Amino acid sequence: MSFVPPAPANDWLVICDFDGTIAHVDVTDGVLSRFALPQWEAIEADWKAGQIGSRECMARQVDLVRAPREALDAYLDTVEIDPDFPAFVADCRARGLEVVVISDGIDYSIRRILARHGVDDLPLASNRLKLLGGDRYSLEFPEANTKCSAGSGTCKCQVSGRRASGRSRLLIGDGSSDFCLAAEADMVFAKDKLLTRCIERNLPHRACPDFASARQLLQRLERRSVHRARGGAELHPSVSPVISLETLVNG
Repeated sequence: MSFVPPAPANDWLVICDFDGTIAHVDVTDGVLSRFALPQWEAIEADWKAGQIGSRECMARQVDLVRAPREALDAYLDTVEIDPDFPAFVADCRARGLEVVVISDGIDYSIRRILARHGVDDLPLASNRLKLLGGDRYSLEFPEANTKCSAGSGTCKCQVSGRRASGRSRLLIGDGSSDFCLAAEADMVFAKDKLLTRCIERNLPHRACPDFASARQLLQRLERRSVHRARGGAELHPSVSPVISLETLVNG
C-alpha cells in the first residue's frame, strides 16, 4: 500500500523493518515452509545465489502457497513480536517522532500480527497479498522500483526518502533487505547480518539486538538531536561510528 502525504517534519523519521526485527522470525519463510509446494526451496536457492531478485523470488513462491485463509490466519496468530516494540512506538510518539514500517514482506501478515499487539495503526509499506479464492494467492508490488539493484519488491530507499520529507532517517533492521537503505540512512540500529554490513562499510550505526536496547538508544539519539539544534558540532560518520551500548546510553 502507498503512503499518504507526509506529516510536518520533525528531527527523525523512524523506519522499522518487520521480519526478524519487529517479529522474531521471518514470517514469509514460516508461511512457505508450512503451506507452499516443495519447489519454493529451489526458488529460494536461486535468490540466495543471486540469480533472481527478491521480487521475482517472492512472487513465484507465493504462487506455490496452498492454504485456506483460516489455516493461514491460524499460523499468523502464533507469531510473536518483540515484547518491547509497542513501548518503543509509544516512546517515539511521546517525542513527536513518526514510526513507519517498511518491509519486503507481506502486508496481510504484518497487519494481522501487529493488530494482535495493538500497533496496527502504524503506516506500512510492503508487498501486497492478493487473495484469489480457495487456497490460492498472488503477490503485488506497489512500492517496487525498476531501478532497484537488488530487485526488491519494496524499495525501502525510495519509500523512506519520500516519507522523510527533509527529516533525518533512523533505520532499525537486521538483514539484507535493509542493506541499501543503511547506506543512505543517517543512523542505523542494527543486528545480525545488517550489523556486520554496517561494520564492514563503516556506516553510522549502533548495535541493537532488540527493542529494549532501541528504547535506551532513542534517549541518546534525542540528546544528539538537541545538541545539534543548539549548534553543537556533529561527529562525522567516519569517526568511531561503533561504540558500546553502555557508552552510548550513559553519554
